[in-house]
Parts: sequence; structure tokens; C-alpha cells
Amino acid sequence: MQKLQFETSWDKALAAEDRQQIEKLFHNTKKLNSSEILFSRIRVAINHKDELLVTVLVHNFSDRPLDFINKRLIYSIQGEVIGDSKFTLPALVIQPRVSIPWTFIFPKETYTEQPSYETGQITIQ
Repeated sequence: MQKLQFETSWDKALAAEDRQQIEKLFHNTKKLNSSEILFSRIRVAINHKDELLVTVLVHNFSDRPLDFINKRLIYSIQGEVIGDSKFTLPALVIQPRVSIPWTFIFPKETYTEQPSYETGQITIQ
């Protein structure tokens, strides 16, 4: 059975409204199990450094831990690649059958500017 977990810093800092939004998204997507790994978008923003911040709920539906050591992530909108970056996040290891919210930061040089980023999705390559 899929479980929702929060990384410690998220658990401490997350506003009640944001927690409810994530819990609702989890309940709506936890049984999709359409692939071993699924990213459900929570929000997208550009920060003061012009980095693309993509906050997602990462579902590990597999039977093995998922790490983010030298993982290439693609952010695409309607099949068009908008962002492409490699991530090494030693602190992010998602255990089997666990979903965790996370924000992936695409540096300015790794994505193409768009009028809107709201309909995109992340995939692992």
C-alpha cells in the first residue's frame, strides 16, 4: 500500500493549507500505479535567480528504493522539452511504495523560457 511521507524539513515548515493540498493530491493519485515512478505536479514557479522550481509529489510505486544520484529529469509541456537537467540529491531516497513531495530546481541555463509552465510534467530519462 502506498504511503505519503514528508522529508523532515518539509514536515516542519509546510503550511497547513499546503499540507492539505498535497494530501488531497496523494489520495487522488496514489492508486494510479501506471508506472513504477510517477511525478504529480503541485506547483511551478520561477525564483529570484530565474531558476525553474518544479514542486511535485514523487510516487515510487516500485519494490526498490529510488535515489536521485546523477538522474536526468526532463520537464516537458505537451511533449516539448522545456527543461533538462541532471540531479544529484543524496538526501532524497524514496523507499518502495512511498510518495514524497519535492521541489526540483532547474538552473536558468537548463530550461527554455515559456509564457506559462503550469501544464508541464517531469519524467526520468
